[in-house]
Amino acid sequence: MTTTIHASTLLVLLPGMDGTARLFHRFDAALRAQSAIDTQAIAYPAAPLDYAALEAFVRARLPQDRPFIVLAESFSGPLGSALRADPPPGMQALILCCSFVRNPRPMLAPLRHLLGLVPFGTLPGFALRQALLAPYATPALQAELAAALAQVPPSVLRQRLRAVLEIDASRSFAHGSLPVLYLRARHDRLVPPANAVQILRQAAGAQLVDIAAPHMLLQAAPEAAAVAVATFIAGLSAAQISA
Repeated sequence: MTTTIHASTLLVLLPGMDGTARLFHRFDAALRAQSAIDTQAIAYPAAPLDYAALEAFVRARLPQDRPFIVLAESFSGPLGSALRADPPPGMQALILCCSFVRNPRPMLAPLRHLLGLVPFGTLPGFALRQALLAPYATPALQAELAAALAQVPPSVLRQRLRAVLEIDASRSFAHGSLPVLYLRARHDRLVPPANAVQILRQAAGAQLVDIAAPHMLLQAAPEAAAVAVATFIAGLSAAQISA
């Protein structure tokens, strides 16, 4: 039996590598301005957990009393993949934003053993801005990014990057059947564009929306992202009603 997706459907937001869920406020405001979609952001513990431990953490905090859709940003893609492969009650669909289900830069995998040498606590702000926000960086976005990263110990960032370099959840992702939307940033300097193509091959009927934005798409282009998400959810509702 299929559950109809109502206007009160909840959008569960899983954050990027910072894990703080502090960077969703622009997207959340844009989404609420044009739809009746509620959101719930799940922040991760500031502890060096792997994907398996984070999956258990997320599953324990998913809603129990209403249908929901998961939006997994960047680092959280493998968590969204795990939920799609074995969906909890009420989960209706998965949205991946500038994300992946396996290491998006496989050439860097051998470097995971050298992460202990990377000074995460002293990385230049310019390098982070170029990787995550260029060419859409603004003083406000830079300040918000810096504030979020300041809440995360270097050891946690190191573990999360190691988890990215080691992950390959593509096989389990391909076994899932829930609808998928992929939001791809045209100026993403971290996740290559071909990554979305691989995901679309593995998820039958998956939708792709390209948005003029950097890797931090939800933060730099919240209105465009909100339109894409609201349209996707409305399409799910229409499909359920006509089925």
